[in-house]
This record gives sequence, structure tokens and C-alpha cells, in this order.
Amino acid sequence: MSIQKRIRDYGVIIGKLETGQLNSISDVEGVTVGHVTISHQDIQTGVTAILPHQGNIFKEKLIASSHVINGFGKSMGTIQINELGTIETPIILTNTLSIGTAADALIEYMLEQNSEIGRTTGTVNPVICECNDMHLNDIRTRYITRDHVHQAIHNADNLVKEGTVGAGTGMLCYSLKGGIGTASRLMKMDHGTYTMGVLVLTNFGILSDLKVNGKTVGKELKNHILQEQEEQDKGSIIMIVATDLPVSERQLNRIIKRTVTGLSRTGSIITTGSGEVVIGFSTATKIPHEKTTNCLLVPTIHEEDIDLAFRAVGEATEEAVLNSLITATHIIGRDGNERPAFKDLIRKYNVDLI
Repeated sequence: MSIQKRIRDYGVIIGKLETGQLNSISDVEGVTVGHVTISHQDIQTGVTAILPHQGNIFKEKLIASSHVINGFGKSMGTIQINELGTIETPIILTNTLSIGTAADALIEYMLEQNSEIGRTTGTVNPVICECNDMHLNDIRTRYITRDHVHQAIHNADNLVKEGTVGAGTGMLCYSLKGGIGTASRLMKMDHGTYTMGVLVLTNFGILSDLKVNGKTVGKELKNHILQEQEEQDKGSIIMIVATDLPVSERQLNRIIKRTVTGLSRTGSIITTGSGEVVIGFSTATKIPHEKTTNCLLVPTIHEEDIDLAFRAVGEATEEAVLNSLITATHIIGRDGNERPAFKDLIRKYNVDLI
């Protein structure tokens, strides 16, 4: 991560709160991220895996919630998350037509880890999210295999690569090259200091709408880049929120809804053809799969504390989106389609971000 030049390296400071040590979703202890990147000629795609903790998540579930801002998407697993308020598998991100393969692979991984699934206990709820990378990737080939998914899980680390990697390899953002981005914020409360981390898969927006910390950078770039007709926004964004803040499923749902404040500050208007999906989890409490003899004790913050979490998740989301743009690299993909890198354009046209 340290060798990639991120949005703060350009002097852009988003919000008021301090970042975590890595300014990454992995600042939440136990959270790791792995990628498999596939980039050759017409195939520009990949897989990203988010592991919520380093134990057996089926046996030790986490409080979780999901929220759909606009539902043009094909995610799997969110129904049970919202019904039971827990997550029990890693989260896999990939392209739209590979969700079946990703689900098969994740189920296979969970069966290998848990011999009781489908025998002495119930089945398992795989969590898969997607964006459509068909402009740069020949998505019809369905090139992703189960081995790619297993490798992404195996590659999971706390040093999170951003930009044109993993599931973000073929994605677009604000008519430029998009991809994976992450950021974090610290929340200092009377009872402790907690971390809010966000990871995004960006594939949405049109150039003229792009804002960097309120500055209309997209309009400035649009004046330099002559296009007969600007593309319609038909993409999506997946936002994964991790925190160690002690919260109930209801409180977590309220928090993840506020990702939209950060998303909107970058310029998104959340169009009808765009899918904005958020999944969040808290590592503060592990919920045992097996029934206990005693009642479970789930600590939660007071409602008076939640505004700080609202601020944290909005700031981290905004910065994660901008990191996905500034770290992405120029790609030529399917049928010669290409997307320039944001960092190349601001350098070429001498655009000041602050």
C-alpha cells in the first residue's frame, strides 16, 4: 500500500477525523483483503476477498447488516444478513457474470472449513457482490474460476492494494479508470477509541460530476477532454464497512446508510442504472454458531455516540472512492476499449486538486 500514491499524497485531506495507521479497512483488527488480478488483452477482471476476522467465521459469526441505496445489482447473501443480523462467510467481490462461480467457490471453501455444514447443522450463506466490467473485460467469457476465488482468500493480508487490482481490474469510475479503494477513521469516545474502515469497488459516474473535496475537478478535466457525447452512468459501487465499534444490528444499519453522504460528496447522483450496495459488520462481538446455555451479552454504544460513527463512515467512504481513482492505472481492454488514469490526466493538464 505504501508504494501507491494516494489522494492524501496530493494534499487532499478529507473531513475532520484522524485516519487509522494504514488508512485502510484493515485498520480494524482482524480484517484482511486479498486479490487475484487477471489482466491480458480482452480479459480485464479479477476477484477480491474480504475476511472479517482470522478465526472460523461460520462458528464465530459477526453482527452485520446490509443496505441497498439503489438496487440495480445481483448481490447474494444479503437477505439472510438482514434477517438474522449476522455474517458467516468472507465477502467476495467480482464481475457480474461470475457471481455463480464465486458462490460455488466460497461454498466449497466453507465446506472444507466446517465438516458439520449440511450434516449436523444447517447450510451456509455465501456473500457475493458484483459490478459490471464489460466495457474493458470480455465478461461473456466468464473467465473467473473457483481457483481464482480460493487464491484471493489465500492472498488476504492487512496491506490492501488499491486501484486496478482484483475485482477492480476492469471497472470504470467517473468515466475514468476505477477499481478498489479503501480508507479508515478513528472514533474517540469516552469509553474507548474505535476504528471505522471502508473498502469500495467503484464502477459508476460521469466525468463532469466528479468532485474532489468539493472542488469540481471533473468539469475542469471535461473541458480538456473533448468527447462528442458523455457516457451515461450505468455502473455501480459496492461499499464494505468494517468497524470494531460495539453496535447492534439496528445501529450498524443506521451507520452504513450514511455511506451515501461520502458517496454523494464525490459527485454521485445515484442514477437508475447504478447499483449502490453496502454491507457492514462489527468485530466487537462474536456470535457463536452453537446454542449456549446462557444468554448472549452484546455490548452496544449509546445512541448519543452514533453521530461520530455517521461522520466517520461518510468521510472514509469519500476518501476510499477518491483513492480508487487516484491509484488506478490506464487500461486497454476488450476490443481496444480503454480508460485513462485520473493521475495521468491531472498531471497532463496540470490540474490542481486542492
